[in-house]
Amino acid sequence: MSSHGIFTPPPPVNEPINSYAPGTPERAALQARLREMEHERISIPMVIGGKDVHTDETFESVMPHRKTHVLADVSKGGPEHVQQAVDAARTAHAEWSRTPWHERAAVFLRAAELLAGPWRTTLNAATMLNQSKTAHQAEIDAVAEMIDFWRYNANYIPRIYSEQPYSPTGTWNRLEYRPLEGFVLAVSPFNFTCIGGNLSSSPALMGNTVLWKPASTAALSAYYLMRIMQEAGLPDGVINLVYGSGATIGDAALASPELAGIHFTGSTGVFNGMWEMVGRNVGNYRNYPRIVGETGGKDFILAHPSADAEAVATAVVRGSFEYQGQKCSAASRVYVPSNLWAEVRDRLVEDVGSIKMGDPADFENFMGAVIDASAFKTHKKAIEEARSSGAEILTGGSTDDSEGYFVEPTVISTEDSDFRLLRDELFGPIVTAYVYDEKRWDDTLRLVDETAPYALTGAVFATERSAIEQAHDALQYSAGNFYVNDKPTGAVVGQQPFGGSRASGTNDKAGSMWNLIRWVSLRTVKETFLPPTDYRYPYLAPDGDGRGNGKS
Repeated sequence: MSSHGIFTPPPPVNEPINSYAPGTPERAALQARLREMEHERISIPMVIGGKDVHTDETFESVMPHRKTHVLADVSKGGPEHVQQAVDAARTAHAEWSRTPWHERAAVFLRAAELLAGPWRTTLNAATMLNQSKTAHQAEIDAVAEMIDFWRYNANYIPRIYSEQPYSPTGTWNRLEYRPLEGFVLAVSPFNFTCIGGNLSSSPALMGNTVLWKPASTAALSAYYLMRIMQEAGLPDGVINLVYGSGATIGDAALASPELAGIHFTGSTGVFNGMWEMVGRNVGNYRNYPRIVGETGGKDFILAHPSADAEAVATAVVRGSFEYQGQKCSAASRVYVPSNLWAEVRDRLVEDVGSIKMGDPADFENFMGAVIDASAFKTHKKAIEEARSSGAEILTGGSTDDSEGYFVEPTVISTEDSDFRLLRDELFGPIVTAYVYDEKRWDDTLRLVDETAPYALTGAVFATERSAIEQAHDALQYSAGNFYVNDKPTGAVVGQQPFGGSRASGTNDKAGSMWNLIRWVSLRTVKETFLPPTDYRYPYLAPDGDGRGNGKS
């Protein structure tokens, strides 16, 4: 398909976030859609080569806050479905990889408009019901951030393609940004609907074909995202949606010689295992696979003695307990100086005590349930460990799985700077505070840097500029997203590209052009307009006397 023009996508603007305040039309529409979907029990297929694939083996998609309520029966795939998806991706690759970039971009720009309009309440409701998110958390994730990914990513393409080499007179040097040769495996987590959409669509936008394995606990929202992309005109086989266990689907995909890349968000341990498997199989692949991963976090809030205590407490509550702390960016360790501790502690106890928790369909609830029984067990065990170790539970600490997987927002205080709950990722509504001597700011900077192996997000609070600059320097490798006087969550596409290093991933910055360039393989083309016709270089000519430089 030819293109006659240098096209510019519509300028991206971050999607406005609906408030869902009482009396607003969006609140009424979302409540109505929640009631409809709550009373449905649908059958969710895999989508391979554009076709719905139903299997006899299924698993149930449930509400975490009402764990016996089944929303859908989901078809479960096996190695044979992975092979079908690989075959479909290979077939689609031939045409999709040659489709002009503006045609590819148009698919996802249309998907953004579909989500902003007719699909908004459905994807929000699916995220609220299946992932136990409040209306606000679903809106900023499943709708606003997903739309932003599609709009901004489309705008990054011409910026990437326009980076070209110098061409001296007589030659034309060009860089081609080819799709990878093979398929990309996208493995997405439960906690952000938009991550699933971005992990699968960003490689596809660059001309690749994809096998997408979403978390089973986010099956409902993944299904509707797939339907949105299909309605937007995504060709068959470009993205293939396969449900199933991580080991079953992942192992089969990683064993394929056609694996060209991995786009992953999830736990550090799983990512390490995938990397090891790629290493063992490296001789079987056509190319070295691109490996992009965003993994664990033990994100910090550090207050300087000059910090505003109320601002610190508010950041802890929002940064630790929104979406039950199930954000890779959520604050789970807090360092407070002794001069501020009493005020911060009292404010935390007061604010956390006012948090309402329950069914997200009740818009007065600030928190829902944690995602499943395994997460509930992890958090319950951590709280029990805190009690038995002598740490102080300042507020919260109760758990109840009689109806749903509910864990109270919990603030723990410890005098042990090496306490496990300050080091290990829990991924839940538990934050641990360590009070440091206000005169030991320098030592505390080192402590924050060295305590945990992760380096995803972190925040420093201070009113003294010198302290901010000192933290900025001392913690330069401690967080890929570093916040000054703000909570360490809530990165916005186009504003704060997201990702970390160390045990937090490859830091390829989702929401930026730097992620997209991982999904292309460059080819350099040199064209010479008047090629030489004699192999001899000028230096080979004899000296003027004809005798050359030889000696008799």
